[in-house]
Amino acid sequence: MLSLLHIENIAIIESADIAFDGGFNVLTGETGAGKSIVIDAISAVLGERTSRELIRTGAKSAVVNAVFTGSLPIKWLEDNGFLAEEELMLQREIQGDGRNICRVNGRPMTVAQLRQLGRQLLNIHGQHDGQQLLDPECHLGYLDSFGKTSPLVEEYQAAYRSMAELRKKIAALEMDEAERSRRVDTLEYQIKELERAELRSGEDEELDARKTLLRSSGKLMEAIQEAQFALSGGEDSRGACDLISEAEGAIRSAARLGPQLEELGQKLAALRCEADDAAEVIRDFADEFDFSPEELDQLESRLDVIYRLKKKYGPTVADMLDYLEQCRAELEQIQDADDTIQKLEKELEKAKKEARKRGEALSKARKQAADNLQKRVQEELRQLDMPKVQFVTEFSPSPGQDGMDDTGMDQVQFLMSANLGEAMKPIQKVASGGELARIMLALKNVLAEDDGIGSLVFDEVDTGVSGRAAQKVAEKMADVARRKQVLCVTHLPQIAAMADTHFSVEKGEKKGRTFTNVERLDRQGRVEELARLIGGAAVTDVLRQSAAQLLEQAENYRKKA
Repeated sequence: MLSLLHIENIAIIESADIAFDGGFNVLTGETGAGKSIVIDAISAVLGERTSRELIRTGAKSAVVNAVFTGSLPIKWLEDNGFLAEEELMLQREIQGDGRNICRVNGRPMTVAQLRQLGRQLLNIHGQHDGQQLLDPECHLGYLDSFGKTSPLVEEYQAAYRSMAELRKKIAALEMDEAERSRRVDTLEYQIKELERAELRSGEDEELDARKTLLRSSGKLMEAIQEAQFALSGGEDSRGACDLISEAEGAIRSAARLGPQLEELGQKLAALRCEADDAAEVIRDFADEFDFSPEELDQLESRLDVIYRLKKKYGPTVADMLDYLEQCRAELEQIQDADDTIQKLEKELEKAKKEARKRGEALSKARKQAADNLQKRVQEELRQLDMPKVQFVTEFSPSPGQDGMDDTGMDQVQFLMSANLGEAMKPIQKVASGGELARIMLALKNVLAEDDGIGSLVFDEVDTGVSGRAAQKVAEKMADVARRKQVLCVTHLPQIAAMADTHFSVEKGEKKGRTFTNVERLDRQGRVEELARLIGGAAVTDVLRQSAAQLLEQAENYRKKA
């Protein structure tokens, strides 16, 4: 459960620490006091999407810390490399430049990881959930969530993707005869042009290197000749090789006169060998270097052919050869298209059967889940003082090809009849605001029973509810709070009175700035706040008596239950 929430510089909340208890927690206060900002802060620390606009004016960043205790998602923590401890502290810092710093028990994590973890700790149900209930496209998701059909959905979608991929391949091969003829002509021309060029992989790089060498051949030969003359000499002069050899002979002839000369003689011998080797390499290079203006012309002509082909088929010879193989493969595929299509159509029939088999298994599971959902929601609605409302799930075939799309073989929408004898109609056409709030509460309660998440947050989901219906909603929330921690933002005194723990959210001014204060109320404070909720700004003794009586009734209900 959420034990502690610390908020800094979120909207009009400069700083607040809220210690929640197990059971039923409510937050009340005037409109605009900051109740929903508390929910926004919880949403932020759970990794949900937020904005730097949430940062309090004048502050550089906003920070939210949340401490969770009790049943924690140990496996997720271990699988993601985090230590599983008795307490789990989540932290999110939202900076003015849009960056987010997220931590769990002091260790950094990504926003995506924080969101994954947060969704296993707490569910937030807001006013927008009522709009989702009105959208038939969301109904299938509700049903799958209740029926826990995810494994069947995944199996079906894998089969459906295989079927769709085969359809895509067949469509690519099915072209009219004129289009096929044009494509064959284009491919045959490109293949002949590339084959005629007789390209070799890496040829362009070799030719470029040779061209560079040939273009500088004059300077190269001049350098070689100078080096050769310096090492080997000429008709009228001696080169370095002869002179080193002469020096070696002179030293060796006197080597017996001192050990130092012996060592020097060895060095000169090594130097002579190196000089002889270098002279030999230069002679071989000069002999092998064959240059003619005709070779350069041929080389540049060849490079020009390659350059023109590069503009059509790829930046390198290797790319052009790859393209050639692609053209050959495509040509072969087109020429064999009829046979290939027949083969793929056989595979497609098998894939259709498999997808249909998976889809039918999924539909069966969904219909079983729908029957259970109907019974469970009807029971919840009965407890919420809506015994005559009928709620059912209507199935119709998918409009997709072969009666299948990526969600399965079913279209689903929720129908209801608000009054006895009325026909079942789509829920978005007949539900009033109060009915919608109670249906959503019933549905959320049913979905939350087995989801393993320990905390539920309701942000003004009681909008449109009053009187006896409000009392029933309050009792239902109290019942839910026996199994899970419930946090609720409300304006209804019936709901606020039913809470185990009551917080008042007040807005004030200090030094020219607006701030929000969150206070945990004692019994007398609760009486005053309930009186305000009942009667408005002018709190009288009569209202206080009514508030005390309402509080006592709520306490008696909780004791009986």
